[in-house]
Amino acid sequence: MSYKIIVDSCGELSADMKNSGNYETASLSIEVGGHHIIDDETFDQADFLRRVKECPECPKSSCPSPERYMELFCCGAEHVYAVTLSAELSGSYNSAELGRKLYMEEYGEKDIYVFNSRSASVGETLIALKIAECEEKGMSFPDVVRTVESYIESQNTYFVLETLDTLRKNGRLTGIKAVVATALNIKPVMGATPEGNICQLGQARGTKKALSKMADAIVENLKNSTERILAISHCNCRERAEQVKNMLVSRAGFKDVIVLDTAGISSMYASDGGIIVVV
Repeated sequence: MSYKIIVDSCGELSADMKNSGNYETASLSIEVGGHHIIDDETFDQADFLRRVKECPECPKSSCPSPERYMELFCCGAEHVYAVTLSAELSGSYNSAELGRKLYMEEYGEKDIYVFNSRSASVGETLIALKIAECEEKGMSFPDVVRTVESYIESQNTYFVLETLDTLRKNGRLTGIKAVVATALNIKPVMGATPEGNICQLGQARGTKKALSKMADAIVENLKNSTERILAISHCNCRERAEQVKNMLVSRAGFKDVIVLDTAGISSMYASDGGIIVVV
């Protein structure tokens, strides 16, 4: 069966994924200082980070329209999947679901399924790779959906950011009561709830100690690590990402490890120096 996997642009695609022909990106857009940015292959991270630094206002994002998702569903593939960032953090999932319904009304029944990642960034990447793995094994459409939904349930997301300002100002930290003492260089270790909300797992003084604490939490929660892919994304801090990778691979075995630079939306929320880990 032919298949297509549509990943909203909060999820990073590796070069191999882009070249395979099985993946498409549904681009979100960003507004910063009156400048409109499409989160696609034209995204310039260095220019974006400069604009954010110079702008007193917080950048804001917009998800793809239902009509755009419907267009992406109009392809020759027999099985079509969409992977969106957490429905608790963005309207992308609801937009994709509406796009699916619009497609059905316009063109009739087709095997289309929208996955709520309950994560973001490389969490979406791993889900897309899992879909492809299932399809390459020749699994039926319902079996792919069941297997991938079960995989999403087992996934864990962690991150350490230099600043939480963008997440806070855009209302993505609802329910988190802890006050981070930035004057004391206290860095929170963050994660995702099973529903896809952001939660605080702990904190440490300084980024280095926070990353170490994050690594401890990851190893503590690991199950069947040799059957899982470790995915790390970073915003303009490759060396830091490699340090985190080394911390983890020295303590556990993984099926594979991928390290990617954040795309536009992930760069907006991670901010300069941010690290995201999903396993």
